[in-house]
Amino acid sequence: MSGSAIRWPKGTGVPLGGVWAIGVASGAAILWAVPSYYRDPDAPTPTVPRRVGVTALIERDGLYLVERRADSEAGEWAFVGGGLDEESVLETLHREVLEETGLEIEQASVFGVFSDPTRIIAYPDSNICRITSIAFRVQLRGAADPAPSDESRGMRFGSSDELAILPFWSVHLPIREALLSDDGRVVVA
Repeated sequence: MSGSAIRWPKGTGVPLGGVWAIGVASGAAILWAVPSYYRDPDAPTPTVPRRVGVTALIERDGLYLVERRADSEAGEWAFVGGGLDEESVLETLHREVLEETGLEIEQASVFGVFSDPTRIIAYPDSNICRITSIAFRVQLRGAADPAPSDESRGMRFGSSDELAILPFWSVHLPIREALLSDDGRVVVA
């Protein structure tokens, strides 16, 4: 883990299974642990309405780009993505890919919509929500290497076989599984 771990005083962090969130100082930014859950009976109960996000399945030469999340204490891997702000879904996709990789999108097409209500994220501000993800197949403009942002500890392109064994952020597990068993149809799960 880059930076130093800071254990915040009780009452100023997020209670996660009895343990308070750990902030990670990385340069000027402080990143917090952001646990996610999928089909976990011990997942916390959502406290805010469902949120919508985008996920970029960035493919190059048969390999897929994944990032090692800086906000995961376990160093889990995930696809690039993020939440919608006051913008369209495609504007969000372009913004997130540029922010997290430094690269621009050449082409994007819908891969699937993932709305299983057991996909839950616990944010550092104490908001806990269900998440709906709209996943896109993405081709990047040019052949430059991605430049990871402060949101990741690193990035790599991996084969389907490699993706299958990487420890993944829980809310991205159904997206990964759908990608690995892809039959060419749009997924609605």
